[in-house]
Amino acid sequence: MNETTEAGWEVVIGLEIHAQLATRSKIFSGSATAYGAAPNSQANLVDLGYPGVLPVLNREAVRMAVKFGLATGSTVAERSVFARKNYFYPDLPKGYQISQYERPIVEDGSLEIMLDDGTKKTIGITRAHLEEDAGKSLHEGLKNASGIDLNRAGTPLLEIVSEPDLRSAKEAIAYLKKVHTLVRYLEICDGNMQEGSFRCDANVSVRRFGAAKFGTRCEIKNVNSFRFVEKAINYEVARQIDVLEGGGTIRQETRLYDSAKDETRSMRSKEEANDYRYFPDPDLLPVVLEPAFIETVRATLPELPDEKAARFIRDYALSAYDAAVLTSSRELASFYESVVAAAGGAASAKLAANWVMGDFSGALNRDGLEIAGARVTAEGLAGLMARIQDNTISGKIAKDVFELMWADRATADAVIEANGLRQITDTSAIEAAIDAVLAANPGQLAEYRSGKDRLFGFFVGQSMKATQGKANPAQLNELLKKKLDNP
Repeated sequence: MNETTEAGWEVVIGLEIHAQLATRSKIFSGSATAYGAAPNSQANLVDLGYPGVLPVLNREAVRMAVKFGLATGSTVAERSVFARKNYFYPDLPKGYQISQYERPIVEDGSLEIMLDDGTKKTIGITRAHLEEDAGKSLHEGLKNASGIDLNRAGTPLLEIVSEPDLRSAKEAIAYLKKVHTLVRYLEICDGNMQEGSFRCDANVSVRRFGAAKFGTRCEIKNVNSFRFVEKAINYEVARQIDVLEGGGTIRQETRLYDSAKDETRSMRSKEEANDYRYFPDPDLLPVVLEPAFIETVRATLPELPDEKAARFIRDYALSAYDAAVLTSSRELASFYESVVAAAGGAASAKLAANWVMGDFSGALNRDGLEIAGARVTAEGLAGLMARIQDNTISGKIAKDVFELMWADRATADAVIEANGLRQITDTSAIEAAIDAVLAANPGQLAEYRSGKDRLFGFFVGQSMKATQGKANPAQLNELLKKKLDNP
């Protein structure tokens, strides 16, 4: 279920995205943040909450938060304050989490998303604040016990809180993907959802259309894939509507999504802010940013995804869809521009877009590779395009050539020569193949000439087969048409 207009309900969604900042050390200690270390091997006395130790703020985490704020047109606070968020949980050794509450470092920004019908919608960003992550409870492989791994405790997070502007699961995913793309462009988060460095809490409620007041919200906690976020929201929307239409009420609570059963289930009642007894952390001074520091960070901003997409549309005459796909990651956009440059510029831009989005991206996905591990380089792909453009090979043969290039890390020219794939453009050779096909199929020829035009495709297929798929398709079609229509 998405936006439930038929049922008379309006879906209201806000996302809290936790982006793990790509610092080498933790936000308040010198412990490493590398993923995959042995449990509790990257936690020092500060992370473990020992008495007498003091936190020291990581300057790089502050810089990354400011970078995000500037990229989203937000207000970057020249003075922000860290607070203690008090609650008990086994993986929180201090008994509180250091976060920002009343005075976050980033406020009042926005991002623009594209909807399925091509229209654009602006989603407000309420705030983005710095905080430390908690540890992790371990349950697998421990008989009748749970373990605690505090390697993650103290890892710097930027929590990005949207306004409740999202009206369907599809809109929520579009926004989530937009933030994911942005933090990777900014190089402040690696966006690895499998490792938990980019995860999401979804606040979901429903209300009758036309109602001014929001419904009671439920928070779906820590979902770490785009597909599961969409499925979890859709399930929760359906559940809430069923409860309300059955005469029940929605309880404000935190829920977990079980992907195996495709359902959300209650985890605990949802706390209010005052339940956490926030107060300024006495061990940390307010963060004061000089305007010069903010401007220094601004100077490091890359060309942002929307700016890059607009340039691709303008300079390469691409559609909005193609530009959006090609700028969905900084690496893909860079690879595409390298192909265009190697192919001779904007005249080859559309063909390059088709190949990068099609066969090239398909091969990456099939083999589970990142662009850095691609088996065909930008120059190699441009070389293949050149053989299409000069009619050495057809577009159909080019797909076979690409697969051989990918398998052997070879150039297009080497593959074409080694496998005899050069396209036949000799008119007499193509005519000879057509004549042989017509002579071998007199019945179909008579039917075609009596008015069964659909048999043209049959003759095309047979003629291509006779040339082992090497005939220039445009030439073959033209010559075949003349021979069929002029006995």
